[in-house]
Amino acid sequence: MKKFTIILAVFILMVSFTLYGCGGDDSSNKLITLRVNEVTHSIFYAPLYVAINNGFFEDEGIKIELSNGGGADKSMTAVLSGDAEIGLMGPEAAIYVTEGGAKDKPVVFGQLTKRDGSFIVSKTAIEDFSLEDLKGKEIIGGRKGGVPAMTLQYAIEQAGLSIGTGANEVNLRTDVAFDLTASVFDSTDADFCTLFEPTASELCAEKGYHIVASVGEVSGEVPYTAFIAKKGFIEDNSLTVERFLRAVYRGYRFLLNADVDEIAESLKPSFQGISEQSIVTSINSYIQCDAWVSSPVMTETAFDRLQDIIIAAGELDAKVNFNDVVDTTIAKKVVEYFI
Repeated sequence: MKKFTIILAVFILMVSFTLYGCGGDDSSNKLITLRVNEVTHSIFYAPLYVAINNGFFEDEGIKIELSNGGGADKSMTAVLSGDAEIGLMGPEAAIYVTEGGAKDKPVVFGQLTKRDGSFIVSKTAIEDFSLEDLKGKEIIGGRKGGVPAMTLQYAIEQAGLSIGTGANEVNLRTDVAFDLTASVFDSTDADFCTLFEPTASELCAEKGYHIVASVGEVSGEVPYTAFIAKKGFIEDNSLTVERFLRAVYRGYRFLLNADVDEIAESLKPSFQGISEQSIVTSINSYIQCDAWVSSPVMTETAFDRLQDIIIAAGELDAKVNFNDVVDTTIAKKVVEYFI
């Protein structure tokens, strides 16, 4: 009898270990690791970092491994190659790949920001800056085909200005890699550049440059940054993706209810080496320009406006179907969860 009891106990223990190891998407016994590749590291993405540092992902059974792509093209490559499960980047990256006919295509499953998060930095102080001040000047706007460059071009042209090298035109440079903008601007004769926070504030503090405008304020609302994963991954891990987006949404709700000092404290672990003043300035800048979406559900209207901007930049011949690039199913579940 004693021998039978021991055998039974060992059998139960073996079954328990087997069930634990096969939990998959629905297992709550251990943290599921998600590799997330972000297009750049910026306080623009504060809800994500708040969710990481405040333990919201752990509450959902998820551990985040974060890496920096240094550009949407590189972030998309990480997702397509399997180096990352999720990419945080502009939806234009998914549009380009969809146009190329990828088999396991990338899908936008949640939106994070609704404006351009970059700021125009000038080497000289300019009072009452307007886009007219860019006439006859050189501005580094990022990589050709990237949303930062295209949104800036759209804003410039909507203001009635022309892109070119003439005295009355704006010399918009799109030949600089996204992650090299600050260094190229500082080492050349360029008059302006666009940078995200806290890089913009840190460079201005170090070099005596000046932030003169928010690109997001002059260009208007656009679905600027979103979470993207391969369709197959989303289908096979729908619950994990839902939990992921739920944690991010909790981060956004924290930003709504916390004061600036509390937000700064939550962001510090993600921005070590950055002064507290720059962090606070960055937070206030993004709050002022209303950068974050109140819902992760991307709308077709907003998506169409993004495509208008891409077409105006000459990077897209015709619009792609909304449902071919965006799936709002999980985002809608997340919103309903918090109602």
